[in-house]
Amino acid sequence: MEQTQAPNLATTTAKLSPSNGVVKFLKDCTAGTVGGIAVVGVGHPFDTIKVRLQTQSATNPVYSGAFDCLKKTLQWEGVGGLYKGVASPLAGQMLFRATLFSAFGESKRWLGTNADGTTRTLTTLDFYKAGMITGFLAAFTEAPIDFYKSQIQVQIIRAKSDPTYKPPYTTVTQCVKATIATSGIKGPFQGLGPTILRNTPANAIYLGSFEVMKRKMAEHQNCEVKDLSAPVVIGAGGLGGIMYWLAIYPVDVIKSAMMTDSIIPSERKYPNFVSTMKSLWSEGGVGRFYRGFTPCLLRAAPANGVMLYTVDKMQTLLNN
Repeated sequence: MEQTQAPNLATTTAKLSPSNGVVKFLKDCTAGTVGGIAVVGVGHPFDTIKVRLQTQSATNPVYSGAFDCLKKTLQWEGVGGLYKGVASPLAGQMLFRATLFSAFGESKRWLGTNADGTTRTLTTLDFYKAGMITGFLAAFTEAPIDFYKSQIQVQIIRAKSDPTYKPPYTTVTQCVKATIATSGIKGPFQGLGPTILRNTPANAIYLGSFEVMKRKMAEHQNCEVKDLSAPVVIGAGGLGGIMYWLAIYPVDVIKSAMMTDSIIPSERKYPNFVSTMKSLWSEGGVGRFYRGFTPCLLRAAPANGVMLYTVDKMQTLLNN
């Protein structure tokens, strides 16, 4: 397996001190938090369109496609409609991205530390392993954030499909209170299963490929990874984001269906992963699992490119 220099890891036999590990952890958290703000600002409008297309009725659709959804959202709700439910991801993404990148940093440090406490260079495979570990752990933070965001985003669809429909909640705070009252602490984790199934392989591909591409480009340009230009880092992040969605998009559709279902267990149309998959298949076959794919891919490159570049830059500044 090809050997690749791990970022921020000593290649000598010096042991990694606990205090140094804590500092690195806090730096990863800070960089991830700033990255979370960046990804929400760039990506949330695309995500709103994606979720609405994924979850609208197959027999009585409100939108004919991505551009029709954009047009109607602006017409009915203004620019603010594109940021519907943004309170959950804005606050949550800061926490989630802090969790994501601190977990990724810790996973790389763990994989690069020998049994005697000395460090070694990471292999290419190690980066993918670290991404896989990160995806699994981060799912427990991302699932509640996605759940509340999705619940708020689909209220307009239900209102337009049924003129008599009255939204049970219009803010994230109201949604939180309703889900806790209905299902207790389990309420925010509606759809956790498919989130884990999506995040674990997807982040292995996403974060692993991002790290490997940066190192390949640094080798090609005969420079250090931290000295790569912004277009190169953004390009690697954007490509990693596209690979993420190409790998697992159908699972994300199942996740969205379960997360936007009724918060009352007895009223759910999609109670579990298998039954949801069967129901969606009956609604439209393979095509049903790719509804909303266009805005998702349009979002993938700029949102992930900007976010990963922001995280990289913040880590470089903090390390300096």
